[in-house]
Amino acid sequence: MSLETRTVAVLVADLYEDLELWYPYLRLQEAGARVVAVGAEKRTYRGKRGTEKPADAAVAEVEASQFDAVVIPGGYSPDHMRRHPPMVELVRAVHDRGGVVAAICHGGWMLASAGLLEGRTVTGFFSIKDDVVNAGAQWVDREVVEDDRVITSRKPDDLPAFCRTIIAALEA
Repeated sequence: MSLETRTVAVLVADLYEDLELWYPYLRLQEAGARVVAVGAEKRTYRGKRGTEKPADAAVAEVEASQFDAVVIPGGYSPDHMRRHPPMVELVRAVHDRGGVVAAICHGGWMLASAGLLEGRTVTGFFSIKDDVVNAGAQWVDREVVEDDRVITSRKPDDLPAFCRTIIAALEA
């Protein structure tokens, strides 16, 4: 099945983990989805390893109803994203309307800020385990975890499983 009828927001902020932004961005396009890079502002953002990604839209220009899913890459970008309340609200609103919310690495910080961790089983980069647990989730060390349309992974090595799980959730 193709994702031609699906639209996915991939969030972008400075210091994103390059592979964790680009791999899902391109893989979801390859699967047929319309992928929109959404930043706090409509400008170019730089990853930890120097790649650049212009935001296709500023968060103020979009609405949760436009998206079937939101992907939150890791690196240090989630810490920048969660300082911008409209970015957090977009994640919460996509979730609340039944969309898929996928976070990898430090992306769990955005899930915590959006209030989406209470009672969930999730994974993420090992250094955010305490933050995730303190936000009410059970943390497990697995390459990918799906808990009621919230999908989490730990690190770049997990990207194939992460993307397969996102695509399967969007096909369901």
